[in-house]
Amino acid sequence: MFINRSNDGANNLCGKNISRFRMEAGYSQRALADKMQLVGIDLDKNAIQRIECGKRFVTDIELAAFAQHFGKTLEELIS
Repeated sequence: MFINRSNDGANNLCGKNISRFRMEAGYSQRALADKMQLVGIDLDKNAIQRIECGKRFVTDIELAAFAQHFGKTLEELIS
């Protein structure tokens, strides 16, 4: 049986780190969604919320955009 969830049942590995980096930067979820839209990533506040709580999968394109925005490596986002 194939399992595509983390050990805690989340649909992504990066949500908690994105939340932490967002709060460290002083952004609301809406502000982060707006910043992602400026670089062509179509996310809204609800998508950011679902990513952060692990309910939404994150595409590789979105992951790369988050890493670039926060000045982090992909490894830092998923570890």
